[in-house]
Amino acid sequence: MQGLIGKKIGMTSLFDEEGKNIPCTVLQAGPCVVTQVKTVAKDGYSAVQLGFDDKKEKNTTKAEMGHFRKVNTAPKRKVVEFSGFTEDQFKAGETVTAEKLFSPDEWIDVRGWSKGKGFQGVVRRHGFGGVGGVTHGQHNRGRAPGSLGASSYPSRVLPGMRMAGRMGGNKVMSMSLRIIRLMADENILIVSGSVPGPKGGYVIITK
Repeated sequence: MQGLIGKKIGMTSLFDEEGKNIPCTVLQAGPCVVTQVKTVAKDGYSAVQLGFDDKKEKNTTKAEMGHFRKVNTAPKRKVVEFSGFTEDQFKAGETVTAEKLFSPDEWIDVRGWSKGKGFQGVVRRHGFGGVGGVTHGQHNRGRAPGSLGASSYPSRVLPGMRMAGRMGGNKVMSMSLRIIRLMADENILIVSGSVPGPKGGYVIITK
């Protein structure tokens, strides 16, 4: 799939021609630098590696610095491979902008990382209703998970049991979002609907 690396700027709303208010997400799509072009002859598969968002050299390893110096670009925080490009579509060191790939009224998919919520109990994590009632001495069981269903056999908790644990921070895809507005000068996409992740979080935009 062809695509770009970007950031989630925030949310807003726009009115369509019929006066309907549409909730939208504002995305910065690129500009991305082609850090490497992989070919079937040399690498065994075809892909284009894009880099986005500069970072300081002191936070970059020597191996990474050598990789970025080959294409005369600054070190990048985010590097992603896209397999939808042809081998001769872009050259190493070339800058890919939102205007080159996307257009208004086009449908795209956006991958992001959901907000991390830390360690959560079963009520918040899985929507459990709790044990119920506060009678018969149940003064501290309102949000407890209840029985796990294992006794002398199999004498263990079975894998996949819905229990308390770490929540959020997962890779999530929002599919079929329509590009309502493309601001080419600033590489800004305004898409309908919501996109996972916090403000400033990285996203991968594909079509």
